[in-house]
Amino acid sequence: MTKQSSTYRALNTYTKLMRAAESVTARTSRVMTGANLTVSQFGVLEALFHKGPLCQRDIAAKILKSTGNMTLVIDNLEKSGLVRRVRDTEDRRFLTIHLTEAGTGLITRVFADVEAAIVAEMSILSEEEQETLGELCKKLGLKGGVPEAS
Repeated sequence: MTKQSSTYRALNTYTKLMRAAESVTARTSRVMTGANLTVSQFGVLEALFHKGPLCQRDIAAKILKSTGNMTLVIDNLEKSGLVRRVRDTEDRRFLTIHLTEAGTGLITRVFADVEAAIVAEMSILSEEEQETLGELCKKLGLKGGVPEAS
């Protein structure tokens, strides 16, 4: 193989990966926007729904966003009454983010719809192809020794 052909193949594969990811994300995020949620807001609600109360840093790591970006996202969710910040009684600098009753109700409903949209998107692939794609994505995500969020 020549260097040019391996470079071309890598760039071509990367382009296809990014286009596919953007395309699937655009289609599945319609459900989120229908519920007046951004992808980041949905990610925060989903993380809290499945993991329970978390600190802002852990949420950011879970959804692959910066902690600075999380402040704004959580501010907006708090203004909407979907989450609340709880200050630690031992260390007042430490805040834990909790779902409110309204947040739990919303994410319960929206998550089911997003899950159905994702299943529909992936149905174009066979079960074996989905497994293979998952393994390949995991391999790419772990390449630098930095684990991807699961």
